[in-house]
Amino acid sequence: MFIDETLIKVIAGSGGDGCTAFRREKFVPMGGPFGGNGGNGSSIIFKVDTGLHTLIDLRYMKTIKGKKGENGSGKNMDGKNASDIIIKVPQGTVVTDYDTNLIIADLKDIDSEVIVAKGGRGGRGNTAFKTQSNPAPNFSENGEPGEEKVLKVELKLLADVGLVGLPSVGKSTILSKVSKAKPKIADYHFTTLTPNLGVVKTKDGRSFTMADLPGLIEGASEGVGLGDKFLRHIERTKVIAHVVDMSGLEGRNPYSDFVSINKELEKFSPKLIKKPMIVIANKMDIEGAKKNLEEFKKKVKCDVYEVKAISNEGLDEVLIKLADLVDKEPNTQLYEEGEYLSHVLYKFEEEKPFDIKVVNGEYIIYGDKVEKMFKMTNFQSEEGINRFIRKLRKLGIDDKLESMGIEEGAIVKILDFEFEYHK
Repeated sequence: MFIDETLIKVIAGSGGDGCTAFRREKFVPMGGPFGGNGGNGSSIIFKVDTGLHTLIDLRYMKTIKGKKGENGSGKNMDGKNASDIIIKVPQGTVVTDYDTNLIIADLKDIDSEVIVAKGGRGGRGNTAFKTQSNPAPNFSENGEPGEEKVLKVELKLLADVGLVGLPSVGKSTILSKVSKAKPKIADYHFTTLTPNLGVVKTKDGRSFTMADLPGLIEGASEGVGLGDKFLRHIERTKVIAHVVDMSGLEGRNPYSDFVSINKELEKFSPKLIKKPMIVIANKMDIEGAKKNLEEFKKKVKCDVYEVKAISNEGLDEVLIKLADLVDKEPNTQLYEEGEYLSHVLYKFEEEKPFDIKVVNGEYIIYGDKVEKMFKMTNFQSEEGINRFIRKLRKLGIDDKLESMGIEEGAIVKILDFEFEYHK
């Protein structure tokens, strides 16, 4: 089954908890803190496997969870890091953060891999908090939560040349003649239900990859027919080979067909119509094709090549021309720099560490940074609680609450933690 798009939830492993321990050994006076740090949680990594050609394995993984790092222990023993989770994906996979619609990675290279969800770091043991003013801290840190995301995963085929055109114009026949690909061929529309990919070799020894995309029809870019589902696969191609049934056997006008498909390409992505394009005028062995070709050439600017795909006539010249165009074209850059998630991280200022809203008279504090602080605080220790309160004040939460007119004894909440406000 060919699967080229799926949604999946990934939850990286949390870091292990730090340990609160003290050295209590005979003949070691004033032993001091002795708690180790927790290990890091496992990250979730997508890695290219050239043997895969579909996302079917991911389709059945609704959620991928990482493992928690090992907790720290006494004698300053750090917990073990959890092993990363490596998920293999086909070459050409694009990973997008579903909530922000920003690109996490475009895995177009053979050895590509990316961390799609980073594991949390281990919490620090009480030894790490030892200072001159507090030589025996009686608190430690919980592990940092791992990243949690919903990902949109798409496969966009890596082909040098994309065959486009209306159904039954001969795209599959051409691919079967010039490569070892075995697409399904029949004389009815939508025979091709999935993209087919083949390696083509020219007479002068060059080679390139060619994709036969399921037939487009008018309205494909808006969801009509099969076209919208597979238009993504033409985005990576360097060259477009537009196959036109020049015979007009089905009562269609070849030039109108050509214009119709080009409009769909442009609607889907303006970049597509700017790619180098040739026209393959197919079915030239049928009566009326020569006359139609004469009229067609008067109206188009790109190169037109006559072929009889069924008998393999004229295809060698087409392949030489396509190879020339492929050699000249640089590798396709699918996305602009600003579309990547990593770009946003350094381009824009850090998000606000917290925000506050009032619901039914209660003040609810929220935000990634303050919630992470909360989850990493060990509330079993009074020192840990006091440290958390000091960090809140340092963030400016007290000042913000007062500016909002909070009154003595009002309820303040952070996640499931609730307390009364006192100056």
